[in-house]
Formats: sequence, C-alpha cells, structure tokens
Amino acid sequence: MLRALARTASVPDFRAVLELLKPITWFAPMWAFGCGIVSSGQSISANWLVVVAGFVLAGPLVCAMSQAINDWYDRHVDTINEPNRPIPSGRIPGSWGFYIAVCWTVASLVLAAALGPWVLGGAIFGVVLAWAYSAPPIRLKENGWYGNSAVAICYEGLPWFTGAAVMAAGLPDWRIILIAFLYSVGAHGIMTLNDFKAVEGDRRMGVDSLPVLLGVDRAARLACAVMTAPQVAVIALLASWGNAIHAAIVSVLLVLQFVLMRRLLQDPNKWAAWYNATGTTLYVIGMLASAFALRSILGGTVT
Repeated sequence: MLRALARTASVPDFRAVLELLKPITWFAPMWAFGCGIVSSGQSISANWLVVVAGFVLAGPLVCAMSQAINDWYDRHVDTINEPNRPIPSGRIPGSWGFYIAVCWTVASLVLAAALGPWVLGGAIFGVVLAWAYSAPPIRLKENGWYGNSAVAICYEGLPWFTGAAVMAAGLPDWRIILIAFLYSVGAHGIMTLNDFKAVEGDRRMGVDSLPVLLGVDRAARLACAVMTAPQVAVIALLASWGNAIHAAIVSVLLVLQFVLMRRLLQDPNKWAAWYNATGTTLYVIGMLASAFALRSILGGTVT
C-alpha cells in the first residue's frame, strides 16, 4: 500500500533512493576518514560522538550526495546504457534526483559546520568538486586527468584530512596532510583502472578517459606508476621519521602489488577489475598501516 501511495504521489520509493545513493561506494571515503582518525593521535573513545558523526558525513552524506549528483546529470546517457537505474527507470520520478542531491548537499554542510571550521572547509571543497565533476558546464568527468583527480581527492585525501581535523579540532599535523596527499595521488591510478570497464562506451560518448586518450596499455602502465610512486614516497618518509617497522609493512604490501601488477599489465581489459579487488585492497591496507605509523610518530595510543 505504501509503495502504491508513493507512486501515486510521485514520491520515490525508499529502496530506489537507497539504490541512487549507492551505499557500496561509501566504503572508500569512510575507510580514509578512519585513517585520518587513527593518524591524529587522539583518543577515539573520548571522542566517539564526533567519530560517528564524521563517518556519517564521509559516507552516507558527502559520498552519497556525489552519487545522486552523478546519476542526475547522467540520466540521459543512462536511459540508453543502463535504463534500469533509479532515475531513467522512473523509480526516482520527475526532478526528485536533483532534489535529493541538493538536500544531501545542504545536510552535508550543516553537519560539517557542527564539526568545526576545518571540517566545514573540507566539506565545502568536496561539495564543489562533486558538483563540478558531474554538472555542466564543467563536468570534470569528461576528462580522465581532471575527473580522476577530483574523485581521488574526494575519496582518499579529503576524508583523511577531515578525520584528522575532527579529532584535532583544528588543522592536522603537516605530516598527516602530506601522507593523505600522497595517497590521493596514488588513488588517481585506481580511478584510471575503474575506467577500463567502459572504454568502448566512453569512446562513443566522447568521454576522454585515460584509456581512451592514451590507449589501454599505456593507461594501465601509467596507473601502475601513479599508484607506486606515492607509496615509495610514503615508505621513505616513514623511515626518515623513525618508524622502520611500518615502513617495512608498507614495503611488503607494495611488493605484493608489484606481483599483481604483472598480471594486470598482461591484459589490462581482462584484469583491471580483478586488480581493483586485490591490488587496491593491499593499497588501502597500506593506508591504515601508515595511519598507525603517524599515530606512533605523533605519540598517540589506540584508545
């Protein structure tokens, strides 16, 4: 009865809204936010309320908002390529996709403001990038260099910074910012691998993803190099800051990625999704190891 009423009133069904917001995508920014919390050196149990609020901000609000924005501005393309998605299928009727994106934007900024000025500043930056990524006339997503950079920052560096800022109630230590930035750079390569699943469609639609611009083989080699270089820098920094154990852990994880990269480069189209499920997992484990290293360096304990 409720579903029938929703259709009659042209109000989207809850399940359609949840599908639009794509909970599966929330993991990456929430993981990075958690790394920021760990790296801050502050007591987690003593700040549990802001920790919970920050996780809500990173995943169910800001990341979900970006998914709604993207689906709204891709609705015409999705009508052709993925007609079963909530908006083109009509399960999100009328302009509800846009309204949801706007409401989630406002909610994100309100919660961020409650968490402090540095968190609000980070949230504003993320919101601007999310809209610029999908919405005309900018649509950063139409170019692999710019679009992948925006997503990498929003999924890795910005949530890490926000997590540390929430705990510090101010600007995080410069070493935290530097490590978060390096992992953002590496995430650009991960975003490039995500583009391999839609190479032919991107060509037809005029989207200049890196596999389209550079060719599949060159884009795969670039992605591997972009993922590797920042991790090498992280290893060197952790060692120079006196944390050889965590530097060694990140080194082992990187060597394992090299093994997986060899298979990836043999046939990028075939193995890109497999690498994102395996090599990327090692990458994000390295993020957490680096966060614990920073916590140790800054004199924090896990509480």
